[in-house]
Amino acid sequence: QVQLEESGGGLVQAGGSLRLSCAAFGRTLSMYSMGWFRQAPGKEREFVAGMTWNADTLSYADSVKGRFTISRDNGKNTVYLQMNSLKPEDTAVYYCGADFSFHYTAALRTSARDYDSWGQGTQVTVSS
Repeated sequence: QVQLEESGGGLVQAGGSLRLSCAAFGRTLSMYSMGWFRQAPGKEREFVAGMTWNADTLSYADSVKGRFTISRDNGKNTVYLQMNSLKPEDTAVYYCGADFSFHYTAALRTSARDYDSWGQGTQVTVSS
């Protein structure tokens, strides 16, 4: 059974940066699309960024384009989310998800219900 563990969250001032990590245990991620999502209190989990297994396709929510960058290190079985120019509205619990439905696919899905495995989340708080 795969286990995903997010880390790197914290409290940061507006304009600051954080780098989130998502390490996987029990299954290799290299064949699958991965995504980062976030959930603020009282809101649904929303797509933030995603990438296909080979990084040929990257996708970002409009609200984070130009500020966030998703990447992966298959040798470390880890996916990252570099977040720059953070804003108070970025405050949320951030989750990484793995789409194990298809391997080596060129398709990148952005709905949370399409992702099979989730970590416990890491809190990101941006103060104004």
